[in-house]
Amino acid sequence: MSNTNANFEMTGILLGQEVRKRKTPQEKIAIIQQTMEPGMNVSHVARLHGIQPSLLFKWKKQYQEGSLTAVAAGEEVVPASELTAALKQVRELQRLLGKKTMEVEILKEAVEYGQSRKWIAHAPLLPKDGE
Repeated sequence: MSNTNANFEMTGILLGQEVRKRKTPQEKIAIIQQTMEPGMNVSHVARLHGIQPSLLFKWKKQYQEGSLTAVAAGEEVVPASELTAALKQVRELQRLLGKKTMEVEILKEAVEYGQSRKWIAHAPLLPKDGE
């Protein structure tokens, strides 16, 4: 058994295996921005940072979709799909608010017009104080 462990350790040393390090969103964005510099391409930048070009392409796609963002400490992370749904709901609510605002303005104008023409009586349906 100890011979197997020794072989494994020796193999790790010979192959130069190292522990994978997860990149933070800030690091990923910095690496992606390097690919956008003149004279740099994805393969070269990937080699410089010891990552696979396919992984860098994946990060770049996430960055373009907006799902790869650097967040400050303590900020809540929200999936891109939830953000998209929330933005859609905000647009719908803004549309409804605009519609209701127009309706209120139209009704105000109608009341003013009716009062100026004496078409609307002064509280005809309300009971008098003594009744």
